[in-house]
Amino acid sequence: MGKTGAFLDYARKDDPVREAEVRVKDFKEFHGDLSQAERQKQAARCMDCGVPFCQAGCMIAGMASGCPLRNLVPEVNGLVCLGRMEEAYRRLSVTHSFPEFTSRVCPALCEAACTCGLNDAPVSTKENEKAVIEYAYANGLVKEEAPAVRTGKKVAVVGSGPSGLAAAQLLNRRGHTVTVYERKDRVGGLLRYGIPNMKLDKSVIDRRVKLMEEAGVRFVVNADVGRDISAAELKKENDAVILCCGASQPRDISAPGREGTDIRFAVDFLGEVTKRLLDSDFSDVPYELAKDKDVIVIGGGDTGNDCVGSCIRLGAKSVTQLEMMPKPSETRLPSNPWPEWPRILKTDYGQEEAIMRFGEDPRIYQTTVKEFVRDKKGKLKEVVLVSLTPQKDKKTGRMNMVPVEGSEKKLPAQLVLIAAGFLGSEKYVTEAFGVETDGRTNVKTAPGAYAASEAGIYTAGDMHRGQSLVVWAISEGRSVAKAVDEALMGYTNL
Repeated sequence: MGKTGAFLDYARKDDPVREAEVRVKDFKEFHGDLSQAERQKQAARCMDCGVPFCQAGCMIAGMASGCPLRNLVPEVNGLVCLGRMEEAYRRLSVTHSFPEFTSRVCPALCEAACTCGLNDAPVSTKENEKAVIEYAYANGLVKEEAPAVRTGKKVAVVGSGPSGLAAAQLLNRRGHTVTVYERKDRVGGLLRYGIPNMKLDKSVIDRRVKLMEEAGVRFVVNADVGRDISAAELKKENDAVILCCGASQPRDISAPGREGTDIRFAVDFLGEVTKRLLDSDFSDVPYELAKDKDVIVIGGGDTGNDCVGSCIRLGAKSVTQLEMMPKPSETRLPSNPWPEWPRILKTDYGQEEAIMRFGEDPRIYQTTVKEFVRDKKGKLKEVVLVSLTPQKDKKTGRMNMVPVEGSEKKLPAQLVLIAAGFLGSEKYVTEAFGVETDGRTNVKTAPGAYAASEAGIYTAGDMHRGQSLVVWAISEGRSVAKAVDEALMGYTNL
């Protein structure tokens, strides 16, 4: 414990952020950094609990509580409090592959389960981790050493998202020869093309990939395995293949008028924006995608929020975000006690920017689209919305959101972005490798295992567990690396 009772002496203080009216003018990261002295005070707030729920990584009431990576949170915070940043980095690296990613995009499961958060604001563990990893990069501590001895075993990793990168990192360190295949033109998966640059600057990905390449990991881009490269070829050339292709089938909206290029899946839209920016070194901002348009975003999660923030930066005339579920409570309900994940109202950066720009929260709750209305030329001109109400299914007992008759209303719309989540892995990949899938089309394995039904084929990340968080993907990537290493070598020291 860095300072006894510091949680009573110091209030939580978050990293500074650029004002909304300033940051919407560019696509740069908008979070700043506290001074080292203030960072040490924030780390001192850690209570060094006897039972640190922050690092539990267990499921409570169907939701994760604490860090799935089981980071040694109190130990890292204690070292940060004492100003021993190099030691804090070494301790964090025991369990974590990429703190630079999660410290930017993770919803901070660790903080939601923080004991200090039971009666006060939780410890700013996520920002403490960012300070640690950025200190490590600035001081040349982050390295990917090439192994002194190679095992002679070859592993192919299909997909370069967080799970694929984590698996490749550990297997390369172990001495296996690792090749990562990515169907897009750049490495990173959804880290690259699913998360906007203002949330995760792509140079953060590039610097880690560069270190991994220098240590011997081979990356092959524009390689769509299952189409451009056959599964048989990969299986023949490698001792193991790991499928980390994500849950990339987007959930669609079935309503009259759905056809047309003015109704897009959110990840495709976000990916196009990012690619245009990267290809032009941020000189070609694709304003034409949303400028002066009334935009409807269907979906209330992180991706929907990213669409709101992106469209504001692209000059949208208005942005409305539709959420099917009721508006959450602003505080925990008795049915949602600590240390469960708090099901409370969260206003993220995109919604903050919409409030600044348009004067009101862009979200409409318990609402969906009933019809997409087009003009005589076939262009989208408006949407018909319908209110929803919870109704229990008499057969299953499940609560469903059903339309309220007579509640229809119209809103102008020239662009609709569907951010309604994902259904599972893509069929052409699973069929190419002949692996069994479960009812959600995820690759099927034994509980707690990572080997697929076909010998020598493994899986991890969203393709294994379904749509989830970056931190879960990294955890799965580390776990599948251990499973593959043990299968190839007869034991594992990972």
